[in-house]
Amino acid sequence: QVQLVESGGGLVQAGDSLRLSCAASGGTFSSYVMGWFRQAPGKEREFVAILSGGGTRYADSVKGRFTISRDNAKNTMYLQMSSLKPEDTAVYFCAADLSGRGWYYPMSRNFDSWGQGTQVTVSS
Repeated sequence: QVQLVESGGGLVQAGDSLRLSCAASGGTFSSYVMGWFRQAPGKEREFVAILSGGGTRYADSVKGRFTISRDNAKNTMYLQMSSLKPEDTAVYFCAADLSGRGWYYPMSRNFDSWGQGTQVTVSS
């Protein structure tokens, strides 16, 4: 099983940028579909972005503002967030999908391993 650790969250102002990192260990990082999800207070965990091979997918709410990427040599995935809005405030989780099902159905139940989450707060 792969272990995941997020970092890079913090408190920023609307319009600012932030980069999240997800360090993986204990698995074959380059073979996994990797994803970012987020959960705001009182809301369900939602899909943000996923990455597999050379492809990426984004939620409509972040398309054009967020960029997901990975460095297989470092076993690390990133989420570059720009033009942040207060509604982006949430705990952000990285996740690994070992089966590949998550690429077609990017729902949290299709991802096998999760990090502990990192808080992102965007003030207006």
